[in-house]
Amino acid sequence: MADPTPLLPHSTSSDPISTPPISLDSVIERVTTNSAWPQLLQAIVVSLSWFFDGQQTFITVYTDAEPTWHCTEYPNTTCRSTSNICDLSTSAWAWDRPSSTTIISDFNIQCASSLISGLPASAFFFGCLLGGFILATLADSSLGRRNLLFLSCFTMCVASLITAFSTNVFVYAGLRFISGFGRASIGACALVLSTEIVSRKWRGRIGIAGFFCFTFGFLSLPGIAYVNRHSSWRTLYMWTSVPGILYCVLVFLFVSESPKWLFTRGRKDEAVATLGRLGHWNHSSLNLYLSSIPLLEESAEVDLFSSVKNLFEKKWAFRRTLALMSVGFGVGMVYYGMPLGVGNLGFNIYLSLTLNAMSEIPSFALTLFFIGKWNRKSSLLTFMMTSGVCSIMCAVVSSKWMQIGLEIVSFFSANTAFSILMIYTLELFPTCVRNSATSMVRQGLVIGAIFSPVLISAGRNYNEFFSYGVFGVVIICCGVFVFPLPETKGVALCDTMDEQERKEVTDQINTSI
Repeated sequence: MADPTPLLPHSTSSDPISTPPISLDSVIERVTTNSAWPQLLQAIVVSLSWFFDGQQTFITVYTDAEPTWHCTEYPNTTCRSTSNICDLSTSAWAWDRPSSTTIISDFNIQCASSLISGLPASAFFFGCLLGGFILATLADSSLGRRNLLFLSCFTMCVASLITAFSTNVFVYAGLRFISGFGRASIGACALVLSTEIVSRKWRGRIGIAGFFCFTFGFLSLPGIAYVNRHSSWRTLYMWTSVPGILYCVLVFLFVSESPKWLFTRGRKDEAVATLGRLGHWNHSSLNLYLSSIPLLEESAEVDLFSSVKNLFEKKWAFRRTLALMSVGFGVGMVYYGMPLGVGNLGFNIYLSLTLNAMSEIPSFALTLFFIGKWNRKSSLLTFMMTSGVCSIMCAVVSSKWMQIGLEIVSFFSANTAFSILMIYTLELFPTCVRNSATSMVRQGLVIGAIFSPVLISAGRNYNEFFSYGVFGVVIICCGVFVFPLPETKGVALCDTMDEQERKEVTDQINTSI
């Protein structure tokens, strides 16, 4: 009787692999191990999208700021620096800078309700929330990582450019919503695409490189805003959107699709071509090795939301998604809340945001050098607890210098936890749902960000514990959800839900033995 096992390809003289790989991850691991530069260069280009993401996320700190004013009539017993300008005659006061400096003075909404003045920022984060749910699955189904990254970044930057021509606060808020909607998938697409084209030893470091780019985007804002402090807020959007559009052209022309995604969609020839470019491999050799791997079940045509359905239909995937989103909620509340609320401590807005942005650099550097050595669970939990304790102490101590010091340590720890959480999420889910899972976790971060401004306002009006104290309590409580998650340090990435489930069963058996 004939041997039912198909013949495996044999290596050639130009082929350094002596035994055929048994999985797609093995193919990519071996192709990329000895040819680092092509993959690293593309991964860096992909990670640059985080730079523009960081700018658009925090740009409203300056464009939507409450401008300062002064009295114009002296002597005037009715006009004082502590007066409410809404109770004063328009001839009794004037803005310190041109009225076009921020949207508050430009659109004359200084006396509007907090709902109106805060509408643009809320619209942006609501757009992020809605876009994350709608766009996330497209990267795993029809569009792929590269196309969705281009579409998301292009939408965000074009909407940002058009925002500079807004005529009123409602048009402005609508364009901020569109920008946030497009921005929602940038981080997830960039993280997944950049880490799927490099070998395992570079996976964590490349992921952290993207976070560095976000920090530099964040850090560039105080400088751009300070240089243009006497110019219109519209200038800030021009400065940040035009380079972003040029970057999108670079992505469209030079970035390749993830070979893992191509193969899971049944597009083996394209996967071979991409791997050949990234690893300088002979196409016939790659075809032979990929032929030994059966096309994956997920390569069949599926509807757009199949990957999200898998996350909720599979009990193990649902539990992981829910736990990671809960962790993300706590981390996001502190990560976004600390920079937005540091003005409550009485520090200069340019200096305070610069200090917060600069604290991200040692955070990412620390994670970059130790991500290969750290256990995911213990390190994530440690930094969450540290952030929570420092945040609570920030609300308790009275010294302003101690408060700013504790605030920076808390933000530093939350930022490190953010980085580890994203890498951890990549390793907990297979290729077919990885982008969707990453986006869902980022949704948890965004939901935490939505609550942050409300708590900051409560802390400013009533007691600081309502902001910093609540931040600390929430992130500590959310850390509990880390315990049931499995450890993933150094694991191979799976490609299908079935493969992930088989791996989980095997690991449980090995652990029990």
